[in-house]
Amino acid sequence: MTTQKTPPSTVTALSAMMFLQFFIWGAWYVPVTGWLNAAKLGDLTALVFTLCPIGAIVSPLFLGMVADRFFPSQRVLGVMHLLGAAFMLAIPLVMPHVPPDTPKNILHPLILLLLGHALCYMPTLGLSSTVALQHITNPEKVFPIIRVLGTIGWIVAAFVISGLPGEFLKSIWGGLPQGDADIGQFYVVAGASTLLGIYSFFLPHTTPPLAGQQVSIGKLLGLDAIKLLKERSYLIFVLCSLLICIPLAGYYAQARNYVEATGWLKDATTTMSYGQVSEIFFMLIIPLLFVRLGVKKMLLVGMLAWVARYGLFAGAAADQVKWMVLIGVALHGVCYDFFFVTGQIYVDKASPAAIRGQAQGFFVLITQGLGMIIGAQLFGKLTAIYDRTAAGGVKDWYNIWLWPALFAAVIVVIFFLFFKEKKAAAAQ
Repeated sequence: MTTQKTPPSTVTALSAMMFLQFFIWGAWYVPVTGWLNAAKLGDLTALVFTLCPIGAIVSPLFLGMVADRFFPSQRVLGVMHLLGAAFMLAIPLVMPHVPPDTPKNILHPLILLLLGHALCYMPTLGLSSTVALQHITNPEKVFPIIRVLGTIGWIVAAFVISGLPGEFLKSIWGGLPQGDADIGQFYVVAGASTLLGIYSFFLPHTTPPLAGQQVSIGKLLGLDAIKLLKERSYLIFVLCSLLICIPLAGYYAQARNYVEATGWLKDATTTMSYGQVSEIFFMLIIPLLFVRLGVKKMLLVGMLAWVARYGLFAGAAADQVKWMVLIGVALHGVCYDFFFVTGQIYVDKASPAAIRGQAQGFFVLITQGLGMIIGAQLFGKLTAIYDRTAAGGVKDWYNIWLWPALFAAVIVVIFFLFFKEKKAAAAQ
């Protein structure tokens, strides 16, 4: 590795790429629940939040078989974003012509179009990192700066969507499902995807990282890393990682609805971005805390944050206690960074060099893939149960959040009792 510094122009170019990368995701992934409710498509919520996890499972196959072997990464990135833009643009154009009595299942046009976008978008998360890492000479210092721009992009997206002029959009796109400015989010995503798609072709040339190497399905899915599960603590870590993603899926699917239901917050989408603001702060201090606390304590803090978040949401439900809801949202930085970032570090240290990449791929597969799929479906069923028993059409938010809090608490106890940290894993 050369000791030369990464040129500032390269850092700027890659930071802009990362900003747009997460702006695209942030512009619809949380705000979409508002539009689903306004368009009377709330029954599709669980399916909608199953689509990106499906994309996360498919991504390693696509990246390993195609993107990492045959074509420059920046060109594949551009093509995938342009295709993703087409799917997003089709949503507001197609939805006005969908009969209201269309069965709300996986074959619903909205689900098919969002699935197409997810299959195009999710591989770009790995591609954007590949492009960035191949062109910086000191990744341990520069990449966090570049990646933080992605979190900022997510935050900016929330403010952009919140500021869309609803009546103006409705006058232009009359006949669309109601939801004021919410329908405009799909145009914003399509525009940002098109911009990044075109911009990607002007990024530095990035050679396929695995060109000429042999490939197998086992390697692509990280199945060679399964042998690490023979070590009890690693098995406990993997199981707890899978399980903790079940309540995580519920947060993405219903937290915005909950914030909006409180009634005293002017804009739920903007409020949800406070979680990403805290994520920036905690991401920057993790290296300092990791040295002092080690793997087990860091992971426990992250898990306990899930318990606290859902406990605060449940406790605030009856009297709509504002500060409890806001703290619950702001805890996202601890929930996400302390668990997932620390988890990636632990996987890196616990894995032999030969299968380190596969182990990281397997970690993504079981968390962002399987865990989120299971969570989206289970949380959807939980919400449906309490929707049917709701008095006067008011959701029973207390029970909707109480069960995830108890579920996360059980995971904390299991992890605390059975995970044993090795000194080598805690060392920096």
